[in-house]
Order: sequence, then C-alpha cells, then structure tokens
Amino acid sequence: MSTERFDCHYCKDTLLGKKYILKEDTQYCTKCYENLFANCCEVCSLPIGCNCKDLSYKDRHWHENCFKCAKCSRSLVDKPFAAKDELMLCTECYSHEYSSKCSTCKKTVMPGSRKMEYKGNSWHETCFLCQRCQQPIGTKSFIPKDNNYFCVPCFEKQFAYQCCACKKAITTGGVTYHDKPWHRECFTCIGCKRQLAGQRFTSRENYPYCLDCFSNLYAKKCVGCTKAITSLAGAKYISFEERQWHSECFTCMQCSVSLVGRGFLTQRDDILCTDCGREK
Repeated sequence: MSTERFDCHYCKDTLLGKKYILKEDTQYCTKCYENLFANCCEVCSLPIGCNCKDLSYKDRHWHENCFKCAKCSRSLVDKPFAAKDELMLCTECYSHEYSSKCSTCKKTVMPGSRKMEYKGNSWHETCFLCQRCQQPIGTKSFIPKDNNYFCVPCFEKQFAYQCCACKKAITTGGVTYHDKPWHRECFTCIGCKRQLAGQRFTSRENYPYCLDCFSNLYAKKCVGCTKAITSLAGAKYISFEERQWHSECFTCMQCSVSLVGRGFLTQRDDILCTDCGREK
C-alpha cells in the first residue's frame, strides 16, 4: 500500500514530520522558503527567517533586533519614529537634529505637534502670541509690524487710523482729505452722498461736494439757459454787469449770432449784436 508524497515544492525533500510554510497553496520547506521569498534586513543584509518578525516600512524590511535608531541605537520597535535621508530615527534624535526651534521659547517643535510658521520662522501654537494682548493668535488673522505680531483687533486699536466719518479703523486703502483719514466708502459728497474717491470734487467751508451738487448749490446761473456756470468742468463763460452766460449762450437776442469776441449793445435786459441794435 503506497502513501501520497508530501514534498517541498522546490527541493522535493519530504515535509512529513517537518515544519513547512504554505504560500499560495504551495508548500515549501523553511530553508527553500527563506531562500526564495524571505526579505533581506536593511541593516545586516541577512534574510529575515521564518522564526523572526519581519518589520517593514515603505518596502524596506528589518529584523526586530536590527530596527534601531541610527543615532542613539535605541530600539524603535513599537515606538514612534521618523525617517530622514534613508535613516530611521527616534523622535528625540530627529527633533534634536532636524526639527525647527520655536522663535519664542527656543525649544524644539516636536514632530506631530501643532505649530505656526511664517516667513521661515516657527512657533509652538501656544507661543505665537499677540504682542499687545498676549493671547495665542492660533489660526486667526494677524498683522506683522516691527518684528512683532498683532491680532487684528489689537492692531486696529494701537496703530490703525480711524475714519473721521464712521470712527472705525481703516485697515486697507482709505483716502486723506484736509489731513484727515477716511474710508473710501465714507468719503462722500455732503449733498448727494455719492462716493468721491477717484472722482473730481470741490469743497466749500471744508465740506466736499461733487461737481453737480456744488454747481446746483453755489454756481452762478447762465442768463441764457438758466443752468449753472462752473469753471470746474472746464466751461468758459462771459460776465457783464453782474450777469453771466455760458460762452455758447452769449448770443444776440434777435438773430442768435454769437457775441463772443464781438461788440454788442444792450436794450434793457436784452443783449443785441450791433446790426440788430441799430435796427432797433
């Protein structure tokens, strides 16, 4: 009576009564398995045998006894570690060699801890404080000034100009009028409240006016068309006996010929060209 053979798939030695390893439904003796499939240790270059624990990190493998910090040689098994230029390091050695230092307390910012970074400097989250209120800034907005850092409310209280209209801080932009700061949206015509920033305007008694409001309120009126005369928009006008005309309105009352640069006659309130005046 024959018995079925149970051999190593590779060397054909019998596995009866021996330790073997099954890989993809195929059995191997331990020696063949290690020669064929075992990973080599990164440190000692020897195969990681069946009786050893295979520790791996990013396709690299170590014997349990070989998995140590490259600086202090302490075991990294079941401990946090960091990798730097192919070297495996404990967190203490990594921090000492490579971690940034807090700009305030000068202590190491440990890997994995929350930190703040700005223009190449680093801080522990609890060390990045507003210069004025000394509270952690955290993820809130801040404003740098003279190598110090301020939360926005403190910066506004200490440094920002206040708009002379609404009395609130001007953080960006703004305009200056009569040496006083204004928000652009607050610098408006005293008459119609239209924004004047970037527009032509004039003033009366230190109050700003848009050209339309100033003309309607204060400009002389043309005798011809009764509309306002203002030189602010570049308009030319004629003045005679305390009366004013736009240049284009200064015409003969009878024949409408322009009287600009010509002689003219008056008949009561009418202005006439010399020809029409003689006919009268």
